[in-house]
Amino acid sequence: MDKVNWTGKLIGAVLGFLLSKGSFTGAAVGFFIGHLIDGYRSGGLNRGSRRLGGFSTATAAERQRVFFESLFLAMGHLAKADGRVSEEEIRIARGIMHQWQLRPEEVQAAIELFSRGKQPDFPLDTQMQKLASACRGQPELTRTFLEILMEIPLGKGQIDAAERDVLWRIAGNLGVGRVEMAQLEALLRAQRSFGQQAAASSAAAELEQAYKALDIEPTATDKEVKTAYRRLMNQHHPDKLVAKGLPDSMLEVAKEKTREIRAAYERIRDHRGIK
Repeated sequence: MDKVNWTGKLIGAVLGFLLSKGSFTGAAVGFFIGHLIDGYRSGGLNRGSRRLGGFSTATAAERQRVFFESLFLAMGHLAKADGRVSEEEIRIARGIMHQWQLRPEEVQAAIELFSRGKQPDFPLDTQMQKLASACRGQPELTRTFLEILMEIPLGKGQIDAAERDVLWRIAGNLGVGRVEMAQLEALLRAQRSFGQQAAASSAAAELEQAYKALDIEPTATDKEVKTAYRRLMNQHHPDKLVAKGLPDSMLEVAKEKTREIRAAYERIRDHRGIK
């Protein structure tokens, strides 16, 4: 049995948790990137992928390498979206490389990818289509990629117009529309806020965030509340995610995500007296 490398995963989880100001969603995203870094260490960057009948023939390791390559390229492009890369964005990028304790050659590869992504003539559409091809048939990876990119500007407090245009362009290449992106952004914001504000917010504000964390309106019926809860729990159920390809090493992160969802549901359930 291969030995599991925990270094990148654990460092990524801690970094994601800190950069997202205590969000377990951020921790999960960081943990996943750390997993990709560990996968990258085992084989370097992918140079292409193939399609077959609408599904990629790329192996999991190949998908990880394309994901890694595309992520740092897209991060660079997103950082330069407004015409300049801010000191804060440089600090975040350097912090990621430092906290993951990348080897010198890995740091150099990440820097080169980030720098390539910043160039005005960088072929963003081509790269994102390459990622779409590698992840074809694996929609959870596409969603994770978009969540990671969206967490970067959200971590600064907001997504400006130029950044949003880039995110929309990336999403379009990955087959995700603007409505779905808006829903994803709202859900990420709500999940970040629910955990961070629970102790300091009023009961009404906490309840409002709980509804948003389940992606439903306060006017939803009890049946709709239960349905939303079960849908999210089904999507994030650790055993089911592992069966779909989630590494066993990420099992605890998946469990933490279900605890977040359960906490939001229990807040609503207790308020409504749902049995």
